[in-house]
Amino acid sequence: MTSLYVNYSNSSGPRGPPPWYLFPECAVAPYGFIFYYGVKVFNLVVGAPSNALVIWQIITKRSEGSTCDTFIFNLALLDTYFCLMTPVDLVNSLVLNDRRIWYFQRFAYGVKDAAPLFLVCICLDRYLAVVHPVLFTSIRDNKLRICISVVVWGLNLAYSLAKCIAGSMSVTEAFSSIILFAFAVMLFCNISIIWVLRRSVSGKEEMHPVKKKAFKMVLIILAIIVVNYLPPVALMPFVSYYTFVEYRCQISISVYSIMDLSSSIEPLLYIRKMECVEGGCCGSNRKKPHDPNV
Repeated sequence: MTSLYVNYSNSSGPRGPPPWYLFPECAVAPYGFIFYYGVKVFNLVVGAPSNALVIWQIITKRSEGSTCDTFIFNLALLDTYFCLMTPVDLVNSLVLNDRRIWYFQRFAYGVKDAAPLFLVCICLDRYLAVVHPVLFTSIRDNKLRICISVVVWGLNLAYSLAKCIAGSMSVTEAFSSIILFAFAVMLFCNISIIWVLRRSVSGKEEMHPVKKKAFKMVLIILAIIVVNYLPPVALMPFVSYYTFVEYRCQISISVYSIMDLSSSIEPLLYIRKMECVEGGCCGSNRKKPHDPNV
């Protein structure tokens, strides 16, 4: 979330903390910040417990579960941390304006910025399961996914520390690259899976349940990327066309708030999927003999 983390200490001066809408110029259009703080509270109340429930469900699963659960687990950890940082964020933004605490806030937003890398891992896992099932069978070992998760964690922490220490503007290009890369991978995986499923379904009445499950997973991830993460990147080339009030007080704050909202949407979608599988609300998914671990 690049736009919010300029150095507010300079703008507050000797008068103390900045106003609740962060920029004095935003007094004429504070509604974007109302939405921003509303999303913050929603993530704390809904997102944090939802992500905790996802973590608990994955840890306590009696069966082996899906191969992408490792990536979902790590994504839930990142989102839980981000949601739990809300009280710190609100208190420092509205009351303290402590320069040292801003470092922790920038680090938390760095963690959130790089979270789509785990969405990429989930999508590629589903892509291999459908498009290259033979290769997928040979790399089902969960140790490989743990190693990949360690690499992603390393990239995430490196990005977050750079944002924390050097400031938000230092990672603007890196953030754009992450989102565009994630979007490109999502698009490629969706097109490839649709193409394979279209060929496999021709002449048949029903789609194979394993492939149908993988397709739904990738489609959901693509929707998350398009709705929650792509708008900030799409906005950047047009920054110079907006006035300060339009960009800082209305557009950017709203767009980045939508990105933050993914911390609640992602776990809720996973919990919904678990209810469908275990509760049978999606039909006979519970008793499918086809490889449930894909």
